[in-house]
Amino acid sequence: MEIKDAIDLYVQYLFVEKGLSITTVESYKEDLKIFFEFFKDKKEVSDLSTYDLNSFIAYQFSNGRKASSILRRTSSIKNFYAFLKKDGYFEGDVPEVDPPKKESRLPNCLSIEEVEDLLNAPNLETPSGIRDKAMLELMYACGLRVSELLSLQKKNINLNKHIVTIYGKGAKERKVPLGDFAEEYVVKYLNEARDKLHGKDSPYLFLNRSGEPISRVYFFKQIRKYAESVGIDKPISPHTLRHCFATHLLEGGAELRAVQEMLGHTNIATTQIYTHISTKRIISAYDLFMKEK
Repeated sequence: MEIKDAIDLYVQYLFVEKGLSITTVESYKEDLKIFFEFFKDKKEVSDLSTYDLNSFIAYQFSNGRKASSILRRTSSIKNFYAFLKKDGYFEGDVPEVDPPKKESRLPNCLSIEEVEDLLNAPNLETPSGIRDKAMLELMYACGLRVSELLSLQKKNINLNKHIVTIYGKGAKERKVPLGDFAEEYVVKYLNEARDKLHGKDSPYLFLNRSGEPISRVYFFKQIRKYAESVGIDKPISPHTLRHCFATHLLEGGAELRAVQEMLGHTNIATTQIYTHISTKRIISAYDLFMKEK
């Protein structure tokens, strides 16, 4: 069977049996196109070898491709081989390779001064400004994921015990202390802004003007707007405040295990990435100090 015919069968399989979207299938096709542009001499399925994929990976690395791109292409090609093997078109073994490790990216972090500027950006003369201030303070004080912040309900806030109950990934429950500033502005929002919105009887804590829960897109735009208004030109997203929460706690001497629990990380290795950020910032400050001596 010719390679082009095998690809056509594979595409039909992805659409009909796997039910993949057009966009996903096009990505698979593009990966196969790149693979067979490298092996221009392979015209028939019988020309394929179990060892072709390793050669292709080495070629991709030598051309400076990112590990994330190579990982995706490796998966696409292995799936193609597995399809051919399952349907009896390929007699060899499905390639077994050690995929490249995806490069870990350190989360972007603001300085404490930049965080303060960001938290003070909303206009407290408006109900929406009071709400946004409460959201930003709460996210930073408790290290919330954006999904956790936007899904918070009024009953999750215990003002008597100064605790926020959070339901994170996998509906796992954790309790995080509610800081003084966050509590102050959550109370201000409840007393001065929330009851002026439609849908005030909604169980959700943070509502838009229509009385619906705040959307991720809206909150992202608000954070970008506030960052620009105070001159922060770093890449920033709602998740940035969660990163800052963890980094600033560790820089302040907090124990890693305690930070892990507050973030809701199952594996402490996930939390340890923030120790690299903290160390990097400390070394940077030390280098600057030495230069000025």
